[in-house]
Amino acid sequence: MIIDGSIDAAGPDAAGWEPLIENETPRSWAVAKRAIDVTVASAGLIATAPLLIAASVGIMLNSPGSPIFAQERVGRYGRRFTMFKLRTMHPRAHERLAKLRSVNEVSGPVFKMKNDPRVFALGRYLRKLSIDELPNLVNVLLGDMSIVGPRPPLPSEVEGYTEHALRRLRVKPGITCIWQISGRSSIDFNTWMDLDHLYIDTWSPAVDIKIILSTIPAVLRAKGAY
Repeated sequence: MIIDGSIDAAGPDAAGWEPLIENETPRSWAVAKRAIDVTVASAGLIATAPLLIAASVGIMLNSPGSPIFAQERVGRYGRRFTMFKLRTMHPRAHERLAKLRSVNEVSGPVFKMKNDPRVFALGRYLRKLSIDELPNLVNVLLGDMSIVGPRPPLPSEVEGYTEHALRRLRVKPGITCIWQISGRSSIDFNTWMDLDHLYIDTWSPAVDIKIILSTIPAVLRAKGAY
């Protein structure tokens, strides 16, 4: 595991990693980014609380189990954290993944399919409008994620990353980024990685604000959301 630019050899995912050198940016930008994160996440949780409650009740009525789904994801420099989402799949869905690998509809080490049989009816709607990702706002307040940044991958996905793809882990993962407002799952994996690199190379507080403002219309269009 990489911590503060050095490799922790005892870390579970240290093999094959190299220290990543950050682009030099003003310290004030980092302060501004965190201020944006806390402000937007706090306001977002307050504004969407009724929606989160209604969605949670709907999930419990449609499928047995907790409405909140907690999953291990990979964050900045390979650090692992627990990401929170609204549950959109039937219980024990992960046990059926191996049988569905052959019908994967996207490229790269990720798995996605438009009509995934593991997703229940309400879950499809929650995914289409990205309502299932609202609990990510808690991760932003905890500091594991940012409002804007590359989506946090699964550990199994990172295992299949090339050096090109690993570069996206040099920044804190986020809820939305250029990929989300450009078509999401309708974009092939290599282009997705290129868009994340574009964000890394051009990031500024102004870019974050522009992406945030572009996210709502992108969510409503629901292009590539499934």
